[in-house]
Amino acid sequence: MARYRFETEDHEIFRQSLRKFLQKEAVPLYDTWEKEKAIPISFWKRLGDMGYLCPQVEEEFGGLGLDFSFSVIISEELERVGTSLVGVGLHNDIVVPYIETFGSMKQKQRWLPNCVTGETITAIAMTEPGTGSDLANVQTTAVMDGDHYVLNGQKTFITNGINGNLFLVVVKTNPQAEPKHKGISLIIVEEGTPGFTKGRKLDKVGLHAQDTAELYFEDCRVPIGNLIGEEGRGFSYLMEKLQQERLVVAIAAQIASEDMLEMTLDYVKSRKAFGKPVSSFQNTQFKIAEMATKIEIGKSFLESLIEDHIAGKDVVTKVSMAKYWLTETAREISVECMQLHGGYGYMEEYKIARRYRDIPVASIYAGTNEIMKVIIAKNLGL
Repeated sequence: MARYRFETEDHEIFRQSLRKFLQKEAVPLYDTWEKEKAIPISFWKRLGDMGYLCPQVEEEFGGLGLDFSFSVIISEELERVGTSLVGVGLHNDIVVPYIETFGSMKQKQRWLPNCVTGETITAIAMTEPGTGSDLANVQTTAVMDGDHYVLNGQKTFITNGINGNLFLVVVKTNPQAEPKHKGISLIIVEEGTPGFTKGRKLDKVGLHAQDTAELYFEDCRVPIGNLIGEEGRGFSYLMEKLQQERLVVAIAAQIASEDMLEMTLDYVKSRKAFGKPVSSFQNTQFKIAEMATKIEIGKSFLESLIEDHIAGKDVVTKVSMAKYWLTETAREISVECMQLHGGYGYMEEYKIARRYRDIPVASIYAGTNEIMKVIIAKNLGL
């Protein structure tokens, strides 16, 4: 049965093929990846071999030329395995689209084919130690020197920071620009560039298998040909692409909620207390009913957003609503589902424990939920 109205038989075949692949190549190994705190690069290459990396890339650059609906399926199936696979969605739907949309033909020919095969793993370097959601105030500078930019600065909380080898870096090319966002540009920095170093892998509360790192640029010389789009237009490029980034986060939050409800339903039906299944208690039934209702409402809202986004509509306000509401809902559901698991919910062998620690960061990345409310309020004329 199709999950969405827009799904065709091709979508269903694609989903079943991907699910079968992940059941074999990811699910049995996921706990090991979490313990080792790394997803092997070999898995990225297997994804590439199977056509699950950047399916939207045009065929002339090695992709399948599919629309965003197939990316939705990939995001959902990866999230069902675990949130530590978030780096794949970041590569597919967040970083690579900047090269596709704003890159020159030469840049596309140079970088896109390897992004599709998994030989290249991308990351976007926005956040700095003193600058999170306030992108206009990034301090990393890029000063032109002949036919190179010289980068100096530091980035942190960078998803794919360890495995990545192609970084889209948000820099200030004109620190004196007024307003400040007019001085922002986007520059690609490749691993191995002199002056560019990766810091430590950050030790996070959740997302243990996902590699998050600090990045350092010290007199890092990058060819001017690595500038994406026009100098000074970086902020507008970021604003254009954040709609899809936040939609991807909302999709993952929805799937996480559905997964938690499903595992909790199974648990309360099999677990007995006072001689009868936990599912027979009215409190349990009410909690399950409340969560199921929120999930169903979220799914309907999300479906309409995905359809509008594929159609090219501006849904920034609604996407901000979805990102805020669905991530908050997922966090609430993680608490309720852990409680319904009782003491076993706090044990690592139960998936709900992992969900409980993986969920909270979704309300922070891709713009905090407080920023989502600012956007909503502003677009309502406040």
